[in-house]
Amino acid sequence: MARRGSYAKGVARREEILESALDVIGRRGYQNASLKQIAEVVGVTPAALLHYFGSKEELFTAVLRTRDEHDGMDPGSLPPDQAKSAFIDVIRRNAEVPGVVELFSRLAVDAADPEHPAHRYFLERSAKIRESIAGAFEEDPERHRTLDPESMARVIQAVADGLQLQWMIDPDVDMPGIIEGLMDVLYPPRPDA
Repeated sequence: MARRGSYAKGVARREEILESALDVIGRRGYQNASLKQIAEVVGVTPAALLHYFGSKEELFTAVLRTRDEHDGMDPGSLPPDQAKSAFIDVIRRNAEVPGVVELFSRLAVDAADPEHPAHRYFLERSAKIRESIAGAFEEDPERHRTLDPESMARVIQAVADGLQLQWMIDPDVDMPGIIEGLMDVLYPPRPDA
């Protein structure tokens, strides 16, 4: 029985670390979020962080997964017009946490290496987003003729990722506005809406 309690405590501590790391990175930025700072917020040593995650890269990958869980967005489960709004809302929320956007962008580049701990995360996340967006477009095939749903999903994802990089350099970039405009071109609103 004690073992089960220890496991539960470990899971709770891991979740506490992830929430704290997400907060620290969101407020201070990726570059200014050291293992030491995250550990101090949680009240553990940097070595304890590595006990739970193995490496800084694994911790940061888990932070991104936690952020995704908080967003709770699955456009494929929503009607097309609601999926669009949900996707744009996530982009709006991203603008409130520049450190997490920076973490995502930097880890995405590093994860191009198949040996990187975040490689599988980015492959799976990208596939899920494209599947969700394409699924929303497939709901009403008569409304779009610009590109097939899979290609539209790739274009939207590529533009969203690229806009994040531009926004990090120039915070005046209107990420949600540009994505909304692009989606209106690729998937025009119904005239009666």
